[in-house]
Amino acid sequence: MSKIKREHWKIENLSWKKLDPSKVSADLLKVVKAAALVEYNAEAYADYLCKVFHDDEDFQAIAREWAIEEVQHGQALGQWAERIDPSWDLEVAMAKFREGYVPDHFMSEDEASVRGSRSGEMVARCMVEIGTSSYYSAIGDSTEEPVLKEICKHIAADEFKHYKLFYDTLNKYIDQEGLSRIKRLKIALGRIAESEDDELSYAFFAANANDNDDYDRKTYNRAYMERAYSYYQFKHMDRVVGMVFKACGFKPHTTPHKIVTKLAWMKIQSESKHIRKMAA
Repeated sequence: MSKIKREHWKIENLSWKKLDPSKVSADLLKVVKAAALVEYNAEAYADYLCKVFHDDEDFQAIAREWAIEEVQHGQALGQWAERIDPSWDLEVAMAKFREGYVPDHFMSEDEASVRGSRSGEMVARCMVEIGTSSYYSAIGDSTEEPVLKEICKHIAADEFKHYKLFYDTLNKYIDQEGLSRIKRLKIALGRIAESEDDELSYAFFAANANDNDDYDRKTYNRAYMERAYSYYQFKHMDRVVGMVFKACGFKPHTTPHKIVTKLAWMKIQSESKHIRKMAA
């Protein structure tokens, strides 16, 4: 199994002199701030993965290297946000995020995956990498701010590579654990549904709310999703569905793939419209 090459791109080498705050909307700045916190928190996820794969030293090394790259993503996005908004501080926002968001399975001593198996854990991780790779591709394609476009290009490429690493690990364990395509699909759909859980909502809150504001999941989830959905194009959803199909053991680029892509795109458009209506 191939390992991640450490820091193939560096934050200091980004084209910072081309930074153009005039091309940054308030909404874009808010979602980037939230994304920086989620990425920056990767070490906690690596600790959990190493606990689940406690006797697989090869994968533990991969998980640690993965976390290094993810933290770098958070740092790059955070530094970009700090330059656009000098009043914002990544470390202060991160402390607020970590204080309020700690998943139970991070704290548990149980070595079992919350997904029921190691292969199930890898299906879930593939879903996360699918989501992030498509998200940064969507933001990168939609923004005209040169430095953010460059950062998103780097991050999206990393996330596609991470997907491949977790997919390879999935194939390593799937035969011995006997995880069927239906079970994989169930885990995948469950993880996709968790995009509306507290992590993204609380990250948006921690990154953007005032110190005296109270957290309400529905309010901040709606605020996040309203902005996040606006960046997607049909081509991004087509790639998402193809990668989900592959991780679940189904062939992409088939008639079912095309049907699911259209349905998923209709769902995003419908939910986006509903969220905007609720916000209004």
